[in-house]
Amino acid sequence: MFKKFTLGDKLLFLAALLSLIFSEVLYFNGNKEDGTFLGLWVPSILAFGVYLKLINKSNND
Repeated sequence: MFKKFTLGDKLLFLAALLSLIFSEVLYFNGNKEDGTFLGLWVPSILAFGVYLKLINKSNND
């Protein structure tokens, strides 16, 4: 299953995961506004990964 993931897929997933973890650390340490702002990047990073997959797929067709 994981053989389908490219290096770019893994890096984007890692970036989203690190953003989520860091935002939670900020939020629960009292920096609620900063944690919320950083947490908003998670869906943006994942959406960018989907966009790159769609562009790559359309170029291969």
